[in-house]
Amino acid sequence: MTRIRTRLLIVHVLVLSVLAVLAVRLWQVQVVRGAQYVSAATETRTRDVMVPAVRGQILDANGRPLVRNRTALVVSVDRTALYRMRDGGSAVLRRLAAVLGQPVQALRDRIRSCGPGVTRPCWPGSPYQPIPVDEGVSTRQALQILERQEQFPGVTAEVQAFREYPMGSAAAQMLGYLQPVTQEELDRRKGIADAFSGVDLVGRDGLESVYDQALRGVPGLRRVQVDRLGKVLGVERQVAPVPGDTLITSIDSKVQLIVEKALVNAMKKAPKADGAAGVVLDPRNGRVLALASAPTYDLGVWSGGISEAEYRGLLSEKYGKPLVSRATKGEFAPGSTFKISSVSAMLADGYPLNGKYNCPGSFMVGGRPFSNFRGQGLGVLTLHQALVKSCDTIFYRAGFEQWLRDGGLNPKGPTKEPMAHTARAYGFGSRTGIDLPGESPGRIPDRSWKKEMWAATRDDNCKRAKTGFPEVAKSSPSRASFLKRLAHENCLEGYRLRAGDAANFSIGQGDVLVTPLQLARAYAALVTDGKVRSPRIGWARVRPDGRLVERIKSPVTGRLPITAEQRTYIRKALSEVTSDGTAAGAFNGFPMDHIRIGGKTGTAEVYGKEDTSWFASFAPAADPRFVVVVMVSQGGMGGSTAAPAVREIYEQMFGIAPQGGKKTAPALPGMRAAQTLPVISPDGLVAR
Repeated sequence: MTRIRTRLLIVHVLVLSVLAVLAVRLWQVQVVRGAQYVSAATETRTRDVMVPAVRGQILDANGRPLVRNRTALVVSVDRTALYRMRDGGSAVLRRLAAVLGQPVQALRDRIRSCGPGVTRPCWPGSPYQPIPVDEGVSTRQALQILERQEQFPGVTAEVQAFREYPMGSAAAQMLGYLQPVTQEELDRRKGIADAFSGVDLVGRDGLESVYDQALRGVPGLRRVQVDRLGKVLGVERQVAPVPGDTLITSIDSKVQLIVEKALVNAMKKAPKADGAAGVVLDPRNGRVLALASAPTYDLGVWSGGISEAEYRGLLSEKYGKPLVSRATKGEFAPGSTFKISSVSAMLADGYPLNGKYNCPGSFMVGGRPFSNFRGQGLGVLTLHQALVKSCDTIFYRAGFEQWLRDGGLNPKGPTKEPMAHTARAYGFGSRTGIDLPGESPGRIPDRSWKKEMWAATRDDNCKRAKTGFPEVAKSSPSRASFLKRLAHENCLEGYRLRAGDAANFSIGQGDVLVTPLQLARAYAALVTDGKVRSPRIGWARVRPDGRLVERIKSPVTGRLPITAEQRTYIRKALSEVTSDGTAAGAFNGFPMDHIRIGGKTGTAEVYGKEDTSWFASFAPAADPRFVVVVMVSQGGMGGSTAAPAVREIYEQMFGIAPQGGKKTAPALPGMRAAQTLPVISPDGLVAR
């Protein structure tokens, strides 16, 4: 009996102890940490959903869309949620693949992170963002996912906006493309995460990149109540997103398409052509009316994830690197189009404007003959005639004489370098400042540049002076021997600006490099008021209801070092190139009495390749309202390839019938570009 009582006592004590522990624990939960658990319970009942803002449109100068939005049902996967599951989300992906009609491996590829050794398709954005895996699902497919959320945890289906390009592949490099924001960017740039909704894309090139913040807008917030399976029960709070600004550009979409077509036609005429660029400017204000590069590509390739083969193709030499804009990033020797700078340097250096200059078939520079085209002598000419007929030897002599006055190989003090100084005043050798990313600066090979290059390449040149070029000798022993001698010379005195360097500089050859946009800007300054402007594509930013936010101006960045009289003299000389000079054949039959075109051809030699073909022009010649520049890499002579392309552009811009063809409606009625902004009504529609 005593034993039974003892056991009962022990049981009572244990029960009381358990009850005491439970009471203490209940007190801790209810009193001590009650507020914390209430907050946690609330968090599990609500979800904050960032609502992406509608990205702003990009319009041309007349209100026609260059980039607009379309909507589509998009299925996205939260990779983090999948990876937390016991099977890593394999079951969910199998069910999702069955609904979407895709292989499971295709979905796995889409959600893996891009990185070294990972081929596309892959996800280049933050791993914590929802990852789109199908951007064109049907309503039925979306409902299958939304109505069975317990089978598709971490998967969403919602309507999202996507970019659409009405002009197809035209202006691809200028417009740019969108890609997901990366985790590195979110970590590096403080506060950037607040500006992104989680499904937003960021501009990666072109206008989309430069004006990204304005176009993107501000995301909204929707706080929703959900059950334990994540199914939405109701909306607790909602903040509407603020749509992005509309960017109005100075681009005329009709002119843009004309230039794109002209470049394609020009490359077809030159069998070895591997690229081309075209620029149309309003020289009075620096606004860009068209900016094209060929080959180009379809911007739609970025939608839905780009494959590894497609991405490599965009950067491949075989396909002409279509991702790269030759208009702003391509650097080429300008040939005789550069003579506007050289003749200006002569005038600024005291050469008489109305003087007489001998144009022999060749001119000796440093013991070596430098010849005219085909060695033809043209007798005694004025500077006017030298530009029209494109006499090289007059410029060789001037470059050589200026080099001698600066001290030749051994300058004793500060040098004037008139050719280089004037070229920089024209804007060559520095970026134009256009509102596009990644612009190339070009190159002006003056004495300072020679010293910098020598310091950077001396070790390699000295090594090659000893070892030679065995890899070249296999195919061309004479070329290898020449390169070895050149390496020896550059090893010892590559810092010196030689006489031949100065002569080549004077006609836009040698180490001189420019971009097509730089050349267009230079001609725009010459044929108008002498002011060098930084070109702009953006014209204004407006709200979707039409309210003006900002007018985008094209700033003046410099002035030419010649007088108005000298500028007029050069312009009048160039006005005869198309009727009596090197472009006369290309413009044969053009109605010069109706509208005269001025310009300058350029044929730049490139070792191991065909010549680079140039034509820089302006119209009307007496009062220029347009500057048009075309460059065709490996296009041959300027008068045979680039000049006919420029003629084609003018004919369609002004509605002039081509030779043997029919007259078409002008792209620019009255031969004028848009002068006022298009009117956008409060409902977002373009009134003009």
